[in-house]
Amino acid sequence: MLLPALALLSACSDPVASPVAPAVAAPVMKGTQLHFPADHPQLALLGLAPAEAARPIVVDLPARLVWNEDRTQRIQPAFSGRVDRILVDVGQAVRAGSVLAQLASPEFGTAQAEAAKARADMALSQKSLQRLSELHEAGVAARKDLEQAEADAARAQAEVQRAEARIRLYGAGVGVDQRLALTAGMSGMVVERNLNPGQELRPDGSASVALFVISDPSSLWVQIDARESEVGALRPGAVFELTVPALAGETFRGTVSAVADAIDASSRTIKVRGLVSNPQRRLKAEMLASARVTRAASSDAVVIPASSVQLRGGTHWVMVQSAPGVFEPREINVVWLGAKEVSVQGGLKLGEQVVADNLLLLARQYRQALEAAGPTPVPGQTTGVAPAAESRGAPR
Repeated sequence: MLLPALALLSACSDPVASPVAPAVAAPVMKGTQLHFPADHPQLALLGLAPAEAARPIVVDLPARLVWNEDRTQRIQPAFSGRVDRILVDVGQAVRAGSVLAQLASPEFGTAQAEAAKARADMALSQKSLQRLSELHEAGVAARKDLEQAEADAARAQAEVQRAEARIRLYGAGVGVDQRLALTAGMSGMVVERNLNPGQELRPDGSASVALFVISDPSSLWVQIDARESEVGALRPGAVFELTVPALAGETFRGTVSAVADAIDASSRTIKVRGLVSNPQRRLKAEMLASARVTRAASSDAVVIPASSVQLRGGTHWVMVQSAPGVFEPREINVVWLGAKEVSVQGGLKLGEQVVADNLLLLARQYRQALEAAGPTPVPGQTTGVAPAAESRGAPR
């Protein structure tokens, strides 16, 4: 009876045998390539994408609408004075020569008085010249006195021309009334007015804002901030599309008129100026807009997903599948970075497969295999995949 009991107790104490999962072979390094076994489960997690032929790239650049300076006039006073009357307001159409405002200006009155004095001096010099000419013909006056009178008359006439031209430039008449008229030098719309009745004005440049701004809003300038890579598509004469968030769904056609020869130090962009027609005046100055340009694709460039690119220092890398289950890092030359696609010119060939999904997982596996390979230098170790902390899938 004792032997069966011991056998029963031994059977109850033995653990139940459980099946053991077969071990999966780890990927190994061979040179700079990481080789996975054919049945490795991690291969199913790595999404691949082929390098496709480059297509024309559509780029949106920040832009701002400003007045067309070729059709804009900013009016400042030429003499000090007090604002007496304001004859126009913002939004009114004016013609060239229209009076915008009138100033009471003693300084301008001094200029008028100088012109009147110059005319009186010229009249006196002409009489003196006529008298000396008659005396010289009678043999009473010397030739030297006649020549001096002729010179005085010529100087007086030149002074009259100068003084009258000065006051005529600002619309003054013959009298001395000390009234200075601010007139429009071109036809257009009054888009700014920065003066008040009774305001004292000085022409010393202390006023940084123009008293009146007259412009033709039927055309506007477009200030575009372009990256260095987009300069080739924004040469003078190039056409771009302009969209404004405030006018959703509308597209305006613009033309590049000038490109700066230097890079702006603060924004690291190149200033590009365009011209857009605005006959219905729907566009307004100082609106923020977006200029859309199309860049032609290079014949030797390819396009890959942005999620397949990683950044290490100042260089870009991808993981290329050179054979089924075999991956190697490769440095690429990125010529354009987009939100979803990246254009590459150098480092990849058309049709090559790059890892686009779970790139960080493969980067960690590559680093672990590289460390397990030992301290022996590997030719591709210095150009390997960046650690997971330094990698990113969608560069901007």
